[in-house]
Amino acid sequence: MSWDFCVPVCLGDLVKTGGINQYVVQDVVPPKQLPSQLARFKAALRSQGPLCVTEHFDTGYSVLQHSNTVNFSVKEDALELLIQVVSGLSASLPSLLISTTFSAAERKQQLNAVKMSVFLLCKLSEMLESDSYKQAIVTASGKPAKKAKAGGEGPLQWDVEREKVLQALIQLLQLDIRSLWSLSLVEEEFISCMTCCCYKLLESPTISHVKSKPIRDSIIHLLGLLIKKYNHLLGASVKVIQLLQHFEQLSSVCAQAVYVWSTEYGARAIVGEVIREIGQRSSEELAREGSGVKAFSTFLSELSALGPGLIIPNMSVLITHLEGESHSMRVAVCEVLGEILVHVLCGDGLDESGKADRDRFFDTLQEHLHDVHSYVRTRVLQVYTRIVNSKALPLCRYSEVMELTVGRLMDKSKNVVKSAIQLLAAFIAHNPYSCKLSSADLQKPLEKETAKLREMKAILEGEKPVAVIKASELWAAMEPELQLTARAELEPRSEGEMEQAEMREEGELEEAEDDRATAVQIAQFLRVNKYRNAVRLCIRAHSRFPQSELFSSLSTLTTETLIETLALLFKGPEDSDEISQDLPPMPQKEGETEGEKDREDTEMKKQEMLVQYLKDTEGFALQVERAIAVINTMLYWKTTSVVQEAVQFCVTVCEFSVANSLTGVRRMLPLVWSTDATIKDAVVQAYRRLYLNPQGDSARAKAHTLVDSLSELIVDASLGTVQCLEEIVQEFFASGSTLQSTVVQVLWERFTGKRETSGLYKRAAVVLLGMAARAKREVVLSNLETLCTVALGENVTEDFLLARDSVITICHITDHVRQSKGPPFRLNHDHQLFTCLTQAITEGVVMEDPHWQSFMEQAVRLIYFLAESPEKLCTQVLQRSAYLLQDQITKGEELHNNASRMTEGSQDEQTEQVNCVCLAQLLSLCGYVAFWQVSHLERSVSAELRRRRGDREEKEKSQSSKAKQTANESAVEEELGLIGATADDTEAELIRKICETELLSEDNMLSAFLPLVVRVCGSPGRYSHPQLTTAACLALSQFMMISPSTCEEHIRLLFTVLERSPLPVVRANTIIAIGDLLVRFPNILEPWTQNLYARLSDDVPSVRQTAVTVLTQLVLKDVLKVKGQVSEVAVLLIDPQPHIASLALNFFNELASKDNAIYNLLPDIISRLSDPERGMSAADFNTIMKQLFSYITKERQTESLVEKLCQRFRTAKTERQWCDLAVSLSLLAMCERCLKRLQECWECYSDKLTEPGVYQPLLSVTAKLRRGAKSQLKAQVDEFEKRLTAVHTRGLENIESPEMAEEQKEGGASDNTVARTPQATRGRGRSKKSQHKPSVSSRADDTFVTPQKKKSKKPVITFSSDEEDEEDAVMTESETPKVTTPIARASRRTRIRH
Repeated sequence: MSWDFCVPVCLGDLVKTGGINQYVVQDVVPPKQLPSQLARFKAALRSQGPLCVTEHFDTGYSVLQHSNTVNFSVKEDALELLIQVVSGLSASLPSLLISTTFSAAERKQQLNAVKMSVFLLCKLSEMLESDSYKQAIVTASGKPAKKAKAGGEGPLQWDVEREKVLQALIQLLQLDIRSLWSLSLVEEEFISCMTCCCYKLLESPTISHVKSKPIRDSIIHLLGLLIKKYNHLLGASVKVIQLLQHFEQLSSVCAQAVYVWSTEYGARAIVGEVIREIGQRSSEELAREGSGVKAFSTFLSELSALGPGLIIPNMSVLITHLEGESHSMRVAVCEVLGEILVHVLCGDGLDESGKADRDRFFDTLQEHLHDVHSYVRTRVLQVYTRIVNSKALPLCRYSEVMELTVGRLMDKSKNVVKSAIQLLAAFIAHNPYSCKLSSADLQKPLEKETAKLREMKAILEGEKPVAVIKASELWAAMEPELQLTARAELEPRSEGEMEQAEMREEGELEEAEDDRATAVQIAQFLRVNKYRNAVRLCIRAHSRFPQSELFSSLSTLTTETLIETLALLFKGPEDSDEISQDLPPMPQKEGETEGEKDREDTEMKKQEMLVQYLKDTEGFALQVERAIAVINTMLYWKTTSVVQEAVQFCVTVCEFSVANSLTGVRRMLPLVWSTDATIKDAVVQAYRRLYLNPQGDSARAKAHTLVDSLSELIVDASLGTVQCLEEIVQEFFASGSTLQSTVVQVLWERFTGKRETSGLYKRAAVVLLGMAARAKREVVLSNLETLCTVALGENVTEDFLLARDSVITICHITDHVRQSKGPPFRLNHDHQLFTCLTQAITEGVVMEDPHWQSFMEQAVRLIYFLAESPEKLCTQVLQRSAYLLQDQITKGEELHNNASRMTEGSQDEQTEQVNCVCLAQLLSLCGYVAFWQVSHLERSVSAELRRRRGDREEKEKSQSSKAKQTANESAVEEELGLIGATADDTEAELIRKICETELLSEDNMLSAFLPLVVRVCGSPGRYSHPQLTTAACLALSQFMMISPSTCEEHIRLLFTVLERSPLPVVRANTIIAIGDLLVRFPNILEPWTQNLYARLSDDVPSVRQTAVTVLTQLVLKDVLKVKGQVSEVAVLLIDPQPHIASLALNFFNELASKDNAIYNLLPDIISRLSDPERGMSAADFNTIMKQLFSYITKERQTESLVEKLCQRFRTAKTERQWCDLAVSLSLLAMCERCLKRLQECWECYSDKLTEPGVYQPLLSVTAKLRRGAKSQLKAQVDEFEKRLTAVHTRGLENIESPEMAEEQKEGGASDNTVARTPQATRGRGRSKKSQHKPSVSSRADDTFVTPQKKKSKKPVITFSSDEEDEEDAVMTESETPKVTTPIARASRRTRIRH
């Protein structure tokens, strides 16, 4: 073989004349002849082997040349042949490559065969890949593909053949075919041919799918071989960057490829090349669209997850992107840091360099917790969550990161908040401190261990020897001053001075017995710095002890000899002697060894570590408690995902017994009523996890745990919390759990006292039994006698709270709680239950138990729910209670008379006080009996009448003949319908008549108490006891519910109490009662609603809160008409009490949901709020109107309001009213049509523009209009602004045009009489019919006029305490509002049902 095959750059190069001995295609086979030529190729392959490709290369080339025209079957056959050729070469080459007799001609033949086959296979694979991609696009676009005989199945077959091609190439490249080339230098074109094929296959949109994993792995390994053996590293790194930039879906594939190449094929340098290329991209380049920044960031994140250690050497290049503008790159770098910290720079085995890098990376992450982009903050928090879950966060950083995370709870981004909650939950779940995190429990151990550490330090400090200083060093320090003292003492003095000095010396210096004692005394003087005494004593010692060796040198008394003697006495004869500066050193313990000292040091270090651990634990617990307080407020956010995370966090902190964790658990309980199924399910699952899935060895242990946890939750819980918990517990008992019977048994044991428990947990047990009874009535019904004996027996007066909760539990077995279609479930009136109840109620009337009231309310309710003849029982209760109270009053009078006889002038005030309390309780009982009697008639009796009528009609219908029924089927149905409707009305009328005539007749016990109730309410001066007044007012309102006549008779008295009572609780209760009466008798109460609105300005916050709550319910349920008095609710928007302001805001939020409600009310509200007599400040007016105008969102409403407000300028009388109207205009969302209205109404406000309070708000209107306006509108706005400014600066008279002045003269006559709204010019072209219609502005003008203050004569109403006539305390007839507009009300049956 004399020619060489050169791999061409372009397919067409092979048909051109090449160089010397270069192969050129001689014959391009036409498409029609290709099948026959391929058959010859196949035959040659069987006979000659893979080398036949050198002879049939032109056939394969022809397939490539005609790829667009030949059928897919031809390409498929060619592909199969080429795969066989390459596989055959892979099988035959190994023996040849190791052969020693391998000639040059054979090597050239094998090399040409390899290059030809690889070239044809790669190019054909690229073409098939392109065809497959085109076919996928056609299929995805929905266009019908051409179903040729073989073409329709082409792409599917190529998906199968693709892997075979790659495996054939891998087998070939695994051989050392480099020896086929001269000097083993493989030409670049051959390598590029295979790499281009690989990268072409990687560009497939489905390459990252799971089903493409074998193909993806084959491509990566094929490229790995090319990188390892054929120097493709640089080309691969460049190609990876290109793929990332143009194919975003390849980020994870490229990350996997780079990781495999660097680990399995030893090409670690490619990681540096790729990362360096990404790191060198500038921020401006990455900010451009199409720069591949998202793919780069995903690639870095994926690569760091696969091999974080590979990126550490190149981190310095990536860190620079943290300062760039691309938030995606910042996220990627932060995630890379997180993976490095989790997998590489973790543990205690790091060297100093590793620790420094770890600290630097953690500092970087902490900085980006405050990144400007919320997405970066979110991902950094998620990175920290992964670090904490992996336990890779150093203990020293817990406190700092925890504090930063708690701060992120205040972030504006909901995703950041959600990630912060997740991180906090991870902190608690993986905390290294304790499984119980309570700062209160940790405080005492911390104080104890701190005191112990303090004691250990004190002991060790006491054992330390005192530092000693050489005497020579001390002497050198004191010698200069001592010389001065000695010279001063040796100077000659007068006789008088000498005598005085001798007298001082005799008083200061004591004579010593011998010379040694004198020497010691001199040394002591020197030690305490008494130099003068030491010098004088030394001079005298020489005269007293002339023979002493210690003072012999003083025979000649000079300064030098004196200093020498003192030095001898202080330092001693040898210079090595040491004198302690302070006390002598402490004697060391005998036998103390170095080992004992080491042990003490070890104990000290252990104690210090323990104290530090307790401090860190307490700090961590305090931060968790701070986070709980913030997260608890998120349970009612509108973002579902945040609420879910908050619920999970509450569960986590509760499991770790963090202080105040139950607060969040209770707070999330009302979410079981959420309309969002996701939130409701999260709360239910949370409570199941905390309370309904107990841990224990046996069923009984689990039941005890469950009851304990639920009881702890119920103790001190509010009524709302108990109702919400009832929903969850009821679901537990209805689910058929295996623990049900055991739990019920444990609850009965606790309730009956078989297990010693406190009163609170007894009540919790009976409450839980009531919840179980809602699911299964038999739980309580079968043990009704036990309930009566334990809670309602002889000791009932000792614990009315237990009795109350027991009564509530029994109520759960009644038909009022569960729906029943059969006969009502009731007990005989002589049942033990009612005997206990009546006795407990009557005994409690004459007692002063504060809990009797709540027990009585529930007991009367139960009697009417469960007894056969409840009215008889309640009549007996009232009679017995009245007799007992009368007996008590009689006994009290006798005791009072006896005391008066014994002690003249003394009074027993306590007896009168007790009587007032008992009387109040009796009146409360009367009121509740009256209320439940009416409810019993309208609910139970009416329902029973309907049930009986239905049963009777069904029997009559079944007895009628079938033939008759078939003939007159429709007529019978209509007749029955009419009969049913008539019967309903008859029954309702019967109930109404009973209430009107019988309930308060002389034969009824209730009639005896009504005069007493009226007397107490009408004479507050005489009956001034707060509890009595409160009970009487409530009883009066309950009596008024009986009938319209009773309500009309006492309505004036009730509103007098509302207005004049000094007790806030009475006023608040009366407001609630009036709300109920408005629902029942709307026509009677409607004229009095202004008195109800007046309570919105009450001085007491609790009364205002009650008033706004009741009015909100009445207005939103359409019971009460919304009138101009709603301005009083608007004033509450600026109430100093935040909860009242929030209630007012909620009122308007709900009212805004009604069509045009606030829009219709705004004129009246503005008129009332801008009234000068109200005296509201401008700031408060602006705040209120800003909130109200935020509900005006429709352009038509805004346009109409602009016109109305402009017309209002005509009737405004004061400057303050002008300013308020101008401010109101500035608060509206202006549009182009609103500007036209302003211009049309120019005459209404132009004369007020000289006032700054009018001019500035209107100027702000032009600024709003100018924002985002078109050029034409901007021109109009500028012209209007110039006009405003001109009038404001020069006055209206100086800038008016002659035409305007003329128009002003024409309209002068009408303006002098009545200021009317000028008709808009746009209305001139309307029909006559439309001209007669009044305009919107003219209709609203009258309603917008500031109301004049009417002088009404109100008689002074006083409360009499001495007069017998109680009617003096009631409003007179002249004060009673007259019914002006009757209100249609629904039937009583409908109201009760709702």
